[in-house]
Amino acid sequence: MNNLPHRVEIYFSLGSNIKPEKNLRYALKELSEIFDDLQLSSVYQTEAVGFVGDNFLNMVIKAFSNFNPRKIISELHNIEHSTGREVGTGRFNSRTLDIDLILYDDLINQELNLPRDEILEYAFVLGPLAEINPLGVHPIEGVTYQELWSAFDNSSSKMEKQETLPI
Repeated sequence: MNNLPHRVEIYFSLGSNIKPEKNLRYALKELSEIFDDLQLSSVYQTEAVGFVGDNFLNMVIKAFSNFNPRKIISELHNIEHSTGREVGTGRFNSRTLDIDLILYDDLINQELNLPRDEILEYAFVLGPLAEINPLGVHPIEGVTYQELWSAFDNSSSKMEKQETLPI
């Protein structure tokens, strides 16, 4: 069964460095047809991490759904695939579109990587998340995203907020 009897608050991280404006626009359109009440962070330009490549555009989206996490992840993979995303090409490479479910209410599930490890690892996930959910509390760490962001060492991360949203 894919549907729950109630809506849950969910968060996605999005990133692209292959036609990023086009692919993020496409993702937003598709996500708005599947999920309710989308709230968008700013879009940030970041350097590629772990490989040499074009800069990424990254953002975080808050939404609501009554789908279970596996159904949501399946929907996200379908959207990625429709942009030509090749799965299995390695963790660090250029991408048409990368969408990850990073939070599903307060669910802690190691098998599904919820909350997503990248929240605590990468400025391009934590920064936008703290922007749209500063008072939200990380289910494992027990502190707010704003507190995590304030303590985050982003000295090695070059993350630039886009003045005019390219999407």
